[in-house]
Amino acid sequence: MAEKKLAGQSALVTGASSGIGEGVALALGEAGANVIVNYNSNPDSANAVVEKIKAFGSKAIAIQADVSKEESVQSMFKQTIKEFGTIDILVNNAGLQKDAKFDEMTLAQWQTVIDINLTGQFLCAREAIREFLRRGPVPERSLATGKIICMSSVHELIPWAGHVNYASSKGAIKMLMQSLAQEYGDRKIRVNSICPGAIQTPINRAAWETPQALNSLMTLIPYNRIGQPSDIGRLAVFLASDDSDYITGTSIFIDGGMTVFEGFATGG
Repeated sequence: MAEKKLAGQSALVTGASSGIGEGVALALGEAGANVIVNYNSNPDSANAVVEKIKAFGSKAIAIQADVSKEESVQSMFKQTIKEFGTIDILVNNAGLQKDAKFDEMTLAQWQTVIDINLTGQFLCAREAIREFLRRGPVPERSLATGKIICMSSVHELIPWAGHVNYASSKGAIKMLMQSLAQEYGDRKIRVNSICPGAIQTPINRAAWETPQALNSLMTLIPYNRIGQPSDIGRLAVFLASDDSDYITGTSIFIDGGMTVFEGFATGG
């Protein structure tokens, strides 16, 4: 049985009905946190995640919200605080891709990605910090007043042709995270980013669903395996727990070595 490092704490995970968000929500619940499973358009999947978390002995509810909409985010936080009294952990995970060649990219494709991936993190982080400041520290529950984990990507570092909107959003998340860590560190609010590489989720199915695609992907990953949502979940538990209390303002890459640029292993 997993150690209940987050017992008595409440966590909100955005975009938690599938993929990385689901993996994080399950890991936090298994570690003892009460979990709000945010979703936008798939209540059945969100409720299935809720039931899995309850099986660990933790409380969980699903809340619909569009993270790009201020009123929707504020309503979600009101429901969260009504249900669990406060929030201790925010995992800003919701994100998407709208890929196109840059010269063919529409304003709608650009704006949708920025609205969800970046503005959504701003809106959720702002509400979380407001609640952390209102509540203040609770040392018997956590050394930190509050924890925010931003889901970034290896593409906050690695440029990505054909995905300029996505890579731009992730580069901006790095500065959002670091600026918040700088601004609120003296209030014991910790803010960090997880930067996944290739993770086996529906968003990148084309990259792994055939042997040929998977073999091609492995040329980018020195560790020679694709990541799983549970890999991200375990890191999120660490960053949300007191084990990482002296870590803030940091991007942690979890990518099987993708950021060492394996293509240069035999040349350059």
